[in-house]
Amino acid sequence: MSKRGSTASRSSEKPTRKEHAPDTPLRRTVRALFLAFFLWVSWSAAFILAGSLGHVSVIVGEPSPRDIKSPRQVTYISTVKTQERRIEAKAAIPDLYDGPNVDISTSQLKALQDITNYVTAVRHDQFTDREHKLALLHDLPSLHLPSSTWAAILDLSGDDWQGVVTEAMRVLDLSMREEIREDQVLQARQRVQRLTTRTLSGKQQAIVIALVQGMIVPNSFYDAEGTAEERQVAQNAVQPVHWSIQEGESILREGEIVTALSLEKLQVLGLVSSGLQWQDSIGTFLLLLLLIISVSLYVAKSHPLLLYRPRRELLLALVLLVVGATPQFLLPDHTILPYLFPAAAAAMLIAVLLDVQLAALVSIVAAMIVGFVSDGSIELISYTLFGSMIGALTLWHTDQLGAFVRATLYVAGVNMAVILGFRLQSHAYDAVGLIQLLGMGCINAVFSSSLTFVAFSFIGRVFGITTSLQLLELARPNHPLFRQLLTKAPGTYHHSIVISNMAERAAEAIGADALLSRVGCYYHDIGKILRPYFFSENQSDGENPHDKLDPRTSAEIIISHTTDGLALARKHKLPERVCAFTTEHHGTTVVTYFYRRAVQESDGQDVDENDFRYPGPKPQSRETAIVMLADSIEAWVRANRPSTQAEMERVIRQVINDRLIGGQLDECDLTLKDLDNIREAFISVLQGIFHPRIQYPERETRRNGTSTQVSS
Repeated sequence: MSKRGSTASRSSEKPTRKEHAPDTPLRRTVRALFLAFFLWVSWSAAFILAGSLGHVSVIVGEPSPRDIKSPRQVTYISTVKTQERRIEAKAAIPDLYDGPNVDISTSQLKALQDITNYVTAVRHDQFTDREHKLALLHDLPSLHLPSSTWAAILDLSGDDWQGVVTEAMRVLDLSMREEIREDQVLQARQRVQRLTTRTLSGKQQAIVIALVQGMIVPNSFYDAEGTAEERQVAQNAVQPVHWSIQEGESILREGEIVTALSLEKLQVLGLVSSGLQWQDSIGTFLLLLLLIISVSLYVAKSHPLLLYRPRRELLLALVLLVVGATPQFLLPDHTILPYLFPAAAAAMLIAVLLDVQLAALVSIVAAMIVGFVSDGSIELISYTLFGSMIGALTLWHTDQLGAFVRATLYVAGVNMAVILGFRLQSHAYDAVGLIQLLGMGCINAVFSSSLTFVAFSFIGRVFGITTSLQLLELARPNHPLFRQLLTKAPGTYHHSIVISNMAERAAEAIGADALLSRVGCYYHDIGKILRPYFFSENQSDGENPHDKLDPRTSAEIIISHTTDGLALARKHKLPERVCAFTTEHHGTTVVTYFYRRAVQESDGQDVDENDFRYPGPKPQSRETAIVMLADSIEAWVRANRPSTQAEMERVIRQVINDRLIGGQLDECDLTLKDLDNIREAFISVLQGIFHPRIQYPERETRRNGTSTQVSS
């Protein structure tokens, strides 16, 4: 009998004698390492496969190796299209020039004034001949005119020359007021003729045009800094371009030249093979290895007996495999689909089939894998963790199908709460998108619960795990084997019903599986169906067939009901945990009555006690131990009918002490506190069944032949 706490997990139930193996550190280490290796190889393969499945290697400017179509519809912000728009906006901004420079205009007017003053001085120099005057004018550094033009200037009269000077200053002033860029000087000089007044003679006009054209220079220059600033502003004003890809849309055709846009589409769809980067691979493998080592150590330390149940260990490994591998194919490059990932189904399935602590482990693993795949999305991590934990806790120790409906409602509520909690605080959520996500949260809950229920219905049988559905089915009175017990051994049937009430109450008192205890009671004595009248509860005519048999034969018949019961249970495909009740409810106790008879009839010869001992095994679980105690106590109370409550309590305590001292409870997980709670539960049930009854007086016969009963 164990001294640890009364709460025991399903996965930590003690294995049967057939399954039991020495609990050595080496064996535990080997099994834990095997689990870790299996998960590491499986998860790594899934990550590699997901990274290469459906991907293609393409290079911009080279032909596509095959036809590629979009597997889904997606809208994204296109970097390529946005850059094209920005280039167009930049090109739309012309080169910027500073305005007409007044200083340059003033300088040119002053220069023209100086030139005309010099020419006037030369014209009035009476000590210089004509040839020398022409040479002086021709050598002017700031104005180069043909010799014919200088000669025409010298030939003008004083008034005509003064008219030329005035007109030239006016026309130059008008010309230099306009913006003249370096490449526009020729056009500006050509406009001079249109600006010259028609009141002058043709000769004067020609001289004015020559003078002004020689003085026109650029007064507006390219503003590089201003142009760059304006173009940058235009680029920044371009909004990001949203680009849509339709499901089934052709991204590339075989032989088509790959463009930057088509490559971008493939990258958005996650179809581009980037090759296995050794840094990414090592990082992924190290993180997976760390997670797997933690999982394996937790299982080895907190649930060591799970490592001795290969089918249950395989179930946990397969669930962890699915939880670790599936997100790689569902989450990347998707917006809505990650919210449909049924991680809660894995946790709920482990909770109902193995243990809620292992379900919490699965929830944490699922959340970490989702976070790793989704680049650390806290929203998806919380969504996965909280939904899985609440679903597992809802279905923990459930024995009603309605729990699956409750789990659906609770998980849906948690999913929506997480979505709203993260989306509403951003203040920039899309109402339509939020409604879609909330809908996916509800669908996720329905999908997870439905998947759990379907798996729960048949996986338990495959992996040898007794489920509450199986127990509920066996608890129905129309089960063929249970009906045989009713029709062929009615006394045993009644005895099974009575102790089932006792066992159920006791199991509830210590936190054991009450439904399993009740069903185990129903079938613990089914071996008596084969020879029902050899058992006292089925003998109604007062004849006892054992009176005609020797003690050893009688003992063999009595003992055989355990092995016969096991054979019948397996023939009718009862779960192993229910089959265990047929052999463990007597443990290795001795059939005392026939052993004593044998001793009395032996005439002093030695009698081998083992000939009268049940083959066992001793109770391996708390439930079978409870049934052993209930069976013994009910049989004694039914046979002796204690007259007082104190006598009943004394006998119950005595039977429990006998089983404890006899070592029958050594291999189960009952504590002394559990035994005390069991005793109190038995007393409360037996008082209601075997309570003292009122003794009514005999009927009196009247003279007329009628009878009456005197009331008390």
